[in-house]
Amino acid sequence: MDAWDLLIDRKDLRVTQMRPAPVPQAADLAEGQALLAVESFALTANNITYGAMGDAFGYWKFFPAPDGWGRIPVWGFATVVASRAEGVAEGLRLFGYLPMSSHVVMQLTPSRDGYVDRSPHRAELPPTYNAYNAAPPAADDDYRSLLRPLLMTSYLLDDFLSEDAGVRTLVLSSASSKTAMGLAWFAKARGLKVIGLSSPANVARLSGLGLYDQILPYGQAGDLKTGPGAAYVDFAGDRATTAAVHGALGGDLARSLIVGGTHWEAERGAPAPLPGPQPVLFFAPDQIRKRAGEWGMAELNARFSSALAAFVAGSPWLKLIRHAGPSGLATAYAQVLEGRALPDEGHIITPA
Repeated sequence: MDAWDLLIDRKDLRVTQMRPAPVPQAADLAEGQALLAVESFALTANNITYGAMGDAFGYWKFFPAPDGWGRIPVWGFATVVASRAEGVAEGLRLFGYLPMSSHVVMQLTPSRDGYVDRSPHRAELPPTYNAYNAAPPAADDDYRSLLRPLLMTSYLLDDFLSEDAGVRTLVLSSASSKTAMGLAWFAKARGLKVIGLSSPANVARLSGLGLYDQILPYGQAGDLKTGPGAAYVDFAGDRATTAAVHGALGGDLARSLIVGGTHWEAERGAPAPLPGPQPVLFFAPDQIRKRAGEWGMAELNARFSSALAAFVAGSPWLKLIRHAGPSGLATAYAQVLEGRALPDEGHIITPA
């Protein structure tokens, strides 16, 4: 299979289809279009969230698929192999939002900070996801595709929470997800206490990484005790866990934030009424727009780049696991979807 797309059943993320895909030639491209060959991408629990919330947040719209099917977005690298787009040369290597596919056609145009996909179906989607950066090969490419999108959310969450001086303790669900681990790392660097909630199988492994002050299995969420000034950050999207945390902490909760849905089969939403503050959605692009307006985008990127480098340097426990081709992707997807991916591993996929 030379070219392919991994299609996901939008109603059941367990149902997949590896479908052969014709590769357009330069003559087949419309004016303004470019064909990119996908080089590599990371696959994490965050991508499962994209699928679980695909309809509610528009994630299925980025890369259209046949009716009933979807293409889950990932972050990685791709190279322009044919172009009819002005200012977009063959051989240009880009980093950004991609489908789980071997190739993708975009309507790329140069921008002040890189390139933008201006395909009509992406016109009303968040600009953050439509932007692409030139990316000459570098030694940390795999870490960049694995961590940059996840730790950007971690960094923005920590930045958002840092504005509330009353928050002294964080409680994080899906503590084995890279976004939660990144937030734990940043928050502990500020002196906060961080408690993680995870499946029983992950408790011992997470406890040995030094990211959390305490790790509890989900079944003990109702036994939490933090004292005043706690914030709950929900990466799991599990209604029962949210109810247990609110029930245990009640008035000690200062904030309750909804971030993800790694527990994609769990009942969605928060039961009402809940003790303490009602959960509110944290949407990273909103915090990006705020800080870009206050600091400038260049300064935001510089601060985050320093934070990312510090996290990588301070996380020798993180191991990269590489998978090749459609079969390798299928294996990695099943592991991540079913929650079998280990917290100290990152999965990198190369299409060929």
